[in-house]
Amino acid sequence: MLHGALHLLWWLIVGHALADFVLQSGAMAIGKNRRHQGAPGEPPWYYWLTSHALVHGGVVGLITGWAELGVAEFVAHWLIDFGKCEKLYGFNTDQVFHLICKLIWIWILLEV
Repeated sequence: MLHGALHLLWWLIVGHALADFVLQSGAMAIGKNRRHQGAPGEPPWYYWLTSHALVHGGVVGLITGWAELGVAEFVAHWLIDFGKCEKLYGFNTDQVFHLICKLIWIWILLEV
């Protein structure tokens, strides 16, 4: 059981790194902040944030095989990143919150 949990945690962290750093463009990282004043014709902040959170939800759903956990990740990621953009906490706290979510998803999978 521990081996399976660590295996899953590894892939969830890899997926998070891909979605948060490799797949998030500079435009998305800036544009997802509601305080950013985008250029005319640029998508509104909530499009950027929602798209970013959907990528994370998709990654979690694919790794776990559970669409429900993908939806949970989508909601959690959206709220956590919104809080970071509002300067309620910094980058490191944001990343710890995301890691805690991954641990919660593993706990849920182990309980079922």
